[in-house]
Amino acid sequence: MKPSNQPTIPSSPSPTLILGTAMWGWTTPRAACFELLDDFYRHGFREVDGATNYPINKRPEDFRKAENILLEWIKAHEIKDLKVMMKVGSINNMRTPENNLSKSFLLMLLDEYRNLFGSNLDTFMIHWDNRAAEAEIRESLEALARARELGVRAGLSGIKHPEAYAQLNKEFGFNFRIQFKHNILQSDYPRYKPFHGKAGFITYGINAGGIKLDPKEYGRGSSLMARGGKTEEEPAIARPLKAILGKATRAEGRPGVSSFNHCGMTFAYHSPDVTGILLGASTSKQLKDSLEFFSALKTYNYRDLYERLKELHEKQAGKV
Repeated sequence: MKPSNQPTIPSSPSPTLILGTAMWGWTTPRAACFELLDDFYRHGFREVDGATNYPINKRPEDFRKAENILLEWIKAHEIKDLKVMMKVGSINNMRTPENNLSKSFLLMLLDEYRNLFGSNLDTFMIHWDNRAAEAEIRESLEALARARELGVRAGLSGIKHPEAYAQLNKEFGFNFRIQFKHNILQSDYPRYKPFHGKAGFITYGINAGGIKLDPKEYGRGSSLMARGGKTEEEPAIARPLKAILGKATRAEGRPGVSSFNHCGMTFAYHSPDVTGILLGASTSKQLKDSLEFFSALKTYNYRDLYERLKELHEKQAGKV
């Protein structure tokens, strides 16, 4: 029971949770993916994020492996009420910028994913677009307009020139869902300024690629290790973050904050325009921890922690 002296968060809509699949079939084996989906679904959550090129592990034989695991689970349980968002355009999983965002290719993928996911397909997203030419972008938006006609929401992710999309959107009028990297170390939110207050933003990378505050916490399936990051040393952000956590933990009447993941979720939850938070959990234990802390974020006021994290973020970004 919540103590009477603990202020609650205002009753404005809170961000939703979205289960990420970027590491499925790579550091997260099929059996673990099924467990994650079982747990996520059982707790009442329905949104799952995918992309044609997941996992991006530079193994051509694994191209589209993550979506196939998701489809296998859907078929096994005869699921019809997921809200799957698919990011499309990339033509390989080699971590290259190569893509195909032509209208014809996008319409082909739209038909394919509608056939594969059926009623579970919720959002169709343009992925990794480095173009600035408005004529080319307009054709891609025409494909998204067709998706909208079919009841599928439009989205953007990894867009190099948001201003071009914003200009053209005066013509199309999309209520975009925008995925953007957003964590204590780095955020792409400023780059999407033309859409501030005009789109629903979904954070990814809240753990900055899988950072742990203590090197001993890294397991054999660490996503940071898989991506070539350093796991043997304490990250530079650890000391100032632990100082902040010490103050947050001492706050009365609310669950303590004990990990980089908790900090990332808090930072995302209270950030402007955020309507969804992508979780990159790779085990049921990690997911359970995230779901429990998400419940705490909805119940208690962590705004003070957010303000401290925001200040630290601005220092990291060189803004102050």
